[in-house]
Amino acid sequence: MKAETPHLTRMKKWYGGALVSSLFMLLLLRYGFMKNPVEESYLMNPFSSNGTNPLEWVRFTAPPALQNPGNASQVISIDAIAFSLFAQRNLSKGEQQSLLTWNLLKNLINHSHALPNGVEAIKEAGSAWNSLMDSIEEEKLGYVNDNSSRKAKEKQCPHFLNKMNATEPESHYKLRVPCGLTQGSSITIIGIPNGLLGDFRIDLTGEALPGEPDPPIILHYNVRLHGDKITEDPVIVQNTWTIAHDWGEEVRCPPPTPEENEKVDELEQCNKLVGKDDNRTIRVHSHGLRLPLLGLQGVKPRRYFPFKQGSLFVATLRVGPEGVQMTVDGKHVTSFAYRETLEPWLVSEVRISGDVKLISVLASGLPTSEDSDHTVDIEALKSVPLSLQRPVDLFIGVFSTANNFKRRMAVRRTWMQYPEVRSGTVVVRFFVGLHKNHIVNDELWNEARTYGDIQLMPFVDYYSLITWKTLAICTFGTEVVSAKFVMKTDDDAFVRLDEVMASLSRINVTHGLLYGLINSDSQPHRSTDSKWFISPEEWSEEKYPPWAHGPGYVVSHDIAKAVYKRFNEVRLKMFKLEDVAMGIWIADMQKDGLEVHYEKEERIFNEGCKDGYVIAHYQGPREMMCLWQKLQETKRARCCGDP
Repeated sequence: MKAETPHLTRMKKWYGGALVSSLFMLLLLRYGFMKNPVEESYLMNPFSSNGTNPLEWVRFTAPPALQNPGNASQVISIDAIAFSLFAQRNLSKGEQQSLLTWNLLKNLINHSHALPNGVEAIKEAGSAWNSLMDSIEEEKLGYVNDNSSRKAKEKQCPHFLNKMNATEPESHYKLRVPCGLTQGSSITIIGIPNGLLGDFRIDLTGEALPGEPDPPIILHYNVRLHGDKITEDPVIVQNTWTIAHDWGEEVRCPPPTPEENEKVDELEQCNKLVGKDDNRTIRVHSHGLRLPLLGLQGVKPRRYFPFKQGSLFVATLRVGPEGVQMTVDGKHVTSFAYRETLEPWLVSEVRISGDVKLISVLASGLPTSEDSDHTVDIEALKSVPLSLQRPVDLFIGVFSTANNFKRRMAVRRTWMQYPEVRSGTVVVRFFVGLHKNHIVNDELWNEARTYGDIQLMPFVDYYSLITWKTLAICTFGTEVVSAKFVMKTDDDAFVRLDEVMASLSRINVTHGLLYGLINSDSQPHRSTDSKWFISPEEWSEEKYPPWAHGPGYVVSHDIAKAVYKRFNEVRLKMFKLEDVAMGIWIADMQKDGLEVHYEKEERIFNEGCKDGYVIAHYQGPREMMCLWQKLQETKRARCCGDP
C-alpha cells in the first residue's frame, strides 16, 4: 500500500478545517464582505476574448499526417511563425535578457508535430506574443507623458474576488478570473438549489481562440438532483469540453461500479458515502426522541447526497497538484483529474447556471504578482548579471508556469540566496511559457524585467510540452553560459545547493554524468486512465532506459551540449515525459559510444520532504520559507512540521 505523502497530509488538514471555513463563510454572510476594488471589472455578462490573430496559417512543410486541408489550424506557414515569434523588436538590452534562449529555439517549428498540442501551442504563442509586444509599445509611448498606464496595471491579478447577492437574470452568473488559477486556489459558492428540478452547473472555462465560437471547458461540474438518462438517483457528472475533441469521458458520482472510483491527489473521485443510505438519526414528535433513520417502519431510507433542493450549501472547488477537489459543507465529495491541455492556470472564467439561487461566490488564493515598488529586499532578489570572465560551475533551470508568481518569489528568497548563486558561480533561471491571457503575460514581462531571472519560451505552456523546456535548459546551459553541469528542477522543489555541489565534487565525473534519483526498472503506463499513459506508438519497448525523476537531476556539459546539437539536426526524439525523455536521449548517446555514469541520489524525495533531504518536492511558498529558515537556524536539513 502506498505510504501517505506529506502533500496528502496537508490535504487532510485542509479538509479538516473546511467545515470551520464553511461556518465562517456563513457568518460572513450576515455582516457582508468588504468590497474588492477590482471586483466589478471582472464580473462580466458576455464572454469576451482577444480578437486579434496576427498569424496567417497558410501552409507548412511537414509529414503527410499534418497536411489536412480540413483542419486549418494544422496548416502553418514557417515564415508566418518566424515573423511573429522571432522578428526583431524594439526592446532594450535589459529586456532582451529574457529572450536569450528564445532566439535559439527557432527550430522548434520543425518539431511542432512531434508532441501533443505542439502546433497549437506555437500558434497560440504567436497571438499572445504580438499582443504583449503591442502592450509594451503602448506603455513606452505613454510613459513619456505620464506613468498612468503603469499605475493602471497595478493589482491586475487580485488575490481574491467576491460577489454577494450573486444571482443574475436568466440564472446565468459569470465571474471573470483575470490571471487563472494555481495550486491552492479555490472557488467557494454559497447557494440554494431551487426551481422545478434544482439542477445546476458550474463550469471553469478558458479563453476561446480567435475565430472559435466557444471557450474550452476545463471542468464541467453538473449537479442533477433527479438523475438523468442513466440513473433516477441524484448524481454529479464531471467532464471537459473542447471544440476540437467535444465532450470527454464522463466521471460520475456515485460511479456506475465501485471499481471506477479511482483516486486523485490520494482522494477518491467520489466519496463512498454519496449514494449510500444515510444512517443519521432524526427527531420525531415533541418529546425530542431521536431515532435511527433506518429504524422507522414505513419510512424509505434516505440516501446521502451533498446537494438538496431548497437547502443551503457551501461548496468549495480547490485546485490540487493533480486535480480539482470539491467539498460541500466541509466534507470531501469529488475529485477530478486534470486532462491534457486543460490545466488550471488556463481558467479565465467561472460560470454558474441552472436552478440555483446564488448567495455568494468567492475566489481566493488567486495567483498575484508581488508589487516590486514595495519589495524591501528587491536588490538582493535580482539575478547577478552574466559575465564571460566568470566560469559557471552549475546552471539550474527551473520549470515554472506564467502565473506561479508566488512560487518564484519563494525560490528567490530561499535557496537562490545561497552564496554560490549570489556570487554567480551558480546561475539560476526560470523557464516559463507564454499564457493565453494578456494580463498574465504583462505581469510576467514586468517580473522578468525586474528580476532578470526569467527565460520566456516561444510557446504557450502545456504539460505535454515540458520536454521543450528541458531542451531549453540544455540550450541555455551550454550556448548562453558554458556551465560544467546543467540541472533541471521545479518551482515547488527546495534544493540544497550546497549538498548538490558537494555531491558533484565527491563523484568527480565531468563527462557522461546523470546524477539524480535514478529509476532503472520502469515500464510505460499502458492504461489510458493514467496521467502518464504512453501508447505503443510513442514507446514500443517494454521498459524505459534509466532515467532520473523530475524534481531535480544533473547532467554534465557534454550531454547537455549533445541534446542541443541533436535538436538542431532534427534527430532528437521528442517524448512528452521530460525526465524519461532525458533518459532516452542519454541512452541514444550511449549507443553512439558515450560512456555514461549513472549516479543515484537517494536523498532526492519525489513526493514531499524527509529529514536529510537534498531536494524536497511539492513544497509550497510557506514550506519553502520554513525549510530555509530551519537551515539557517539549525544548519540541518529538517522538514517543516518536525519539532
